[in-house]
Amino acid sequence: MPDDGAGVRSAPNRSFPPGVEEAAEITLTFDDNRLAGLVFGHYDQNLAHLERRLNVVATANGNRVILKGRPEASEQARRVLEGLYDRARQGQSLTLGDIDGAIQESALQGSLFPSDDGQGRTSFEHIVTRRRGAVRARNQAQSAYIQMLRQHELVFAEGPAGTGKTWLAVGHAVSLLERGQAERLILSRPAVEAGERLGFLPGDMREKVDPYLRPIYDALYDFMEARHVERGLQTGMIEIAPLAFMRGRTLTNAVVLLDEAQNTTSMQMKMFLTRLGEGSRMVVTGDPTQIDLPPGQKSGLIEAMRILQGVPGIGRATFKDQDVVRHDLVRRIVAAYDNASRAPSEEPA
Repeated sequence: MPDDGAGVRSAPNRSFPPGVEEAAEITLTFDDNRLAGLVFGHYDQNLAHLERRLNVVATANGNRVILKGRPEASEQARRVLEGLYDRARQGQSLTLGDIDGAIQESALQGSLFPSDDGQGRTSFEHIVTRRRGAVRARNQAQSAYIQMLRQHELVFAEGPAGTGKTWLAVGHAVSLLERGQAERLILSRPAVEAGERLGFLPGDMREKVDPYLRPIYDALYDFMEARHVERGLQTGMIEIAPLAFMRGRTLTNAVVLLDEAQNTTSMQMKMFLTRLGEGSRMVVTGDPTQIDLPPGQKSGLIEAMRILQGVPGIGRATFKDQDVVRHDLVRRIVAAYDNASRAPSEEPA
């Protein structure tokens, strides 16, 4: 048992979640009231989220919380809360997404964060940048993705929106740049008109495409100070450009990210992949269910993953709807659309 006063006792006559017959009660007491408040969340919202996910009852009183539920669920909730308390003590953020990641990690590995108790327990992979510090994967798929980014010179990542494909790839690229393992960051997207006409937008070419590339800018500003981003853009250390600007170049000592790759044609994808130069790494991300190419046009992403399957040195990460970390409702929306796409159409002809 932990040394912080936590205890486990059987309490069959207490109030437990519906459907729970064999149950346990765990009491956790944290040393710091302020940190305990961060762990429990505003109006105990983190505890409420934990209750929904693990089917336990969590009752907070000051710096103490009582967990009631099935023995394995109560024990998992204890591990999650203790790990979150350690995280709060280190000054790291505690969002609902972090709670979800903590739940998945504790379920898979039995402990949340690296331990000093000599038992050799480990946690999910993480990315370290100067601005954000350590950013830990929130699920097994993200952890495997980060490991793959470290091991392979070319990585394909496919899956629905909200799984962190692009965000983690940008974070990895920034970490390589800050450690001196890359000289440049090149971030690109194919400028496909997704139901809108770029030609009708005001301004020159950069002003037309910058809004389309905004998600990449947003991820970059998440991992780097604004002044460092602006300086990098001015010096050419960071380049954000439409895919067409890659033609005819050889990209050496760079980290190159192609986002929204499902909207590349076969020729564009081949052109992009053959830009890989000495000392460079490439990451290609996309969602094969969100193709905006004209009808009958092949997706370069789908074709490339088929042709290059099994080629040494190439990694492939696949995310599912259950790996969505953006918001729990987004996960349910993606799952509903996925189910609808597999079901026979019920619309009248």
